[in-house]
Amino acid sequence: MSYHHLYKFIIIGDTGAGKSCLLLQFTDKRFHSGYDLTIGVEFGAKLIRMNNKRIKLQIWDTAGQESFRSITRSYYRGSAGALLVYDITRPETFANLTTWLEEARAHSNNKDMVIILVGNKCDMESRRKVRYEEGEAFAKEHGLLFIETSAKTATNVDSAFTRVAETIYSKIESGTIDLKNESLGIKLGSEAAAGGADGVTVRGGGAAAAAGASSGSTSCC
Repeated sequence: MSYHHLYKFIIIGDTGAGKSCLLLQFTDKRFHSGYDLTIGVEFGAKLIRMNNKRIKLQIWDTAGQESFRSITRSYYRGSAGALLVYDITRPETFANLTTWLEEARAHSNNKDMVIILVGNKCDMESRRKVRYEEGEAFAKEHGLLFIETSAKTATNVDSAFTRVAETIYSKIESGTIDLKNESLGIKLGSEAAAGGADGVTVRGGGAAAAAGASSGSTSCC
């Protein structure tokens, strides 16, 4: 399927924050209730429409364990956007955000990489340990977008990805990002053919993939 632009995304954050579930919900519109540890890096892709253009999102879902951190670091380079994910029911995942953010910015070659802070599992309000205002304040302090999501109910999942894409698109339109510089995680594709379906998805990953290796907020509910 042809596209106008391709944007490379990376999903980062602690193990168990729901990164893989967010990707699965976005690309496949389904929720996996079991817990499968991501080994290395997994991959997904989806075509979205933006201003009558077809945009392909190429999304890399990284493992949160320290043992895979060296693999994760290699995927920061050449990323146009990032989802920094924490679990609103586990304050330790919020406490580790600074480490993840510092690492992302240190290893990225793109000073204009768009990052959105994602407070996941907002369907579990009765078990909430991280207040919405805390996430909002962290995002504001560090110049991130902010949103709360539920991979289980699909609340705000599409918005988490599309807001990053919209911000990247705006930076391209304003000339902040040079489309000709593919090292920034953005690729110019062929003109989209007339017609064509949105939402085409591709998934893959695990060990095989590993081997290949401005601010705003939206409430959850």
